[in-house]
Amino acid sequence: MQLDELRALLTRHARPDGTTAIDGVLISQAERPNVPSASMSGTVLALIAQGAKRLALGDRVFEYRAGQYLVASVDLPVTGHFTEASRDRPALGFGLTLQPAAIAELLLQAGADMRRSGGGLPGIAVSDASDELLDAVIRLVRLLDQPRDLPVLAPLTIREILWRLITGEQGAIVRQLGLADSSLSHIAHAVRWIRGHYRQSFRVEDVARLSGMSVSAFYRHFQAVTAMSPIQFQKQIRLQEARLLLATNPTDVTGVGQRVGYDSPSQFSREYRRQFGTPPSLDAARLNAAPSLP
Repeated sequence: MQLDELRALLTRHARPDGTTAIDGVLISQAERPNVPSASMSGTVLALIAQGAKRLALGDRVFEYRAGQYLVASVDLPVTGHFTEASRDRPALGFGLTLQPAAIAELLLQAGADMRRSGGGLPGIAVSDASDELLDAVIRLVRLLDQPRDLPVLAPLTIREILWRLITGEQGAIVRQLGLADSSLSHIAHAVRWIRGHYRQSFRVEDVARLSGMSVSAFYRHFQAVTAMSPIQFQKQIRLQEARLLLATNPTDVTGVGQRVGYDSPSQFSREYRRQFGTPPSLDAARLNAAPSLP
């Protein structure tokens, strides 16, 4: 079976840091369920070959398991973890970074019908992997055993994987990555702006104008893509950054809160506890005692 071969390939080529000899391709392996951790999703295809994973974005929860894949078309703040994994049957996943330029090139070759933009689409979705998609992923990972063929055949196989995504169940979401005038591209611009200016207050009207959208359309599409309002999104970025800072500055809780944009220490503590389940001072002490973030 396809999944059996993919499991064997991923097991053979898994590294502690997840990297591979193919640029943009990652292999994940976990021998036990892990603690939910906050991160940025990236624009990715993530396919599970064994085990299961849960990802939360705002109030949306995505669960996917062997034979299913998740696509993220915007770099979003998420919380995720493997939920099924053991030493005997470790969780195994394949990841591929989705490059907008590569998708745009395929859309240009495919014709006008493929370049129609949609609206109101989420930034993350889960689907069952088709036999064609699994076959292309397997052939790409096989190339790790064939270094001579890798530089020539890997780019071709990645193009095929992108094509399977573009024409698959979540094709509308993936296609938007390659469309400069799509609503997703405008929201992605806003997301990048907020991430780059997360410390400062802003008016939604101003960010909508920067994104080239009316306030009502901007708010509607932002909510659809991110499952959050722009202000909630900024809060997620602030709190994730605060947690990273606390891992290296565990005694400066007030200073960290100010550095990520909080004028009120009590508000920072309240929102941090709501997000991570413990006050920043206690979480900082735990993070400092652990070898790494969970």
